[in-house]
Amino acid sequence: MQYNYTVIVEKSENNYGAWAPDLPGCVSTGATVEETLANMREAIELHLEGMRADGDPIPEPSATAAVVQVAA
Repeated sequence: MQYNYTVIVEKSENNYGAWAPDLPGCVSTGATVEETLANMREAIELHLEGMRADGDPIPEPSATAAVVQVAA
């Protein structure tokens, strides 16, 4: 089965961080957005593997993200 989880990427002072709203505790970092997303894909796979091993249900993806334009 394939899941499509929303991932939020944030810029910090020295790198990028990412997290998945539907998977609490599943986070990753990287030097670039591309590296961060690749690391996050691996983190999600490992997170889901651990959930399966523990007998926990895999959450259905439900979060979405959007960019909202506002005047400054």
